[in-house]
Amino acid sequence: MRRLLPYATLAVLLGGCANAEPATPAAAPATWTPPAKYAFTLSSECGERALIGRFRVTVEDGKVAHAEGLDQAAKRALMLRIANLVPTLQQLEEEAAKAKSAGADVVRVDRDPADAHPVRITIDPAADATDDEACYTIQDYTIGLAATPSTSPSR
Repeated sequence: MRRLLPYATLAVLLGGCANAEPATPAAAPATWTPPAKYAFTLSSECGERALIGRFRVTVEDGKVAHAEGLDQAAKRALMLRIANLVPTLQQLEEEAAKAKSAGADVVRVDRDPADAHPVRITIDPAADATDDEACYTIQDYTIGLAATPSTSPSR
């Protein structure tokens, strides 16, 4: 009898779990709503264009309030003083949407599972053309604060 007691206890404990409902993870939001103030680190990596490099970006009320070049390519890009060169996350999403509606061969927007802000955007208008791509990686996304860049750039 003593030898059966541990097995009987185990059977009772495991039996209580048999009808338990499996836990389902919460679904990620389908769309992202930009907050009034946020910051992020943007790595713009592809194509022949002015916006190349790694930038620290602060956005307030839908506009870039501050952009800082974190590498030589980004510093050179900012020296061009092109108006609205560094985009907000919403502008990056709009760029992807326009490319998709124009029939781009590749448009991919990867999103954060928690709040659906974009974390990577890839656009290639013509797969057989060279240097027309746009590749963006978004890191260090913070709401209400200035972004602190990661110690190493993503590749």
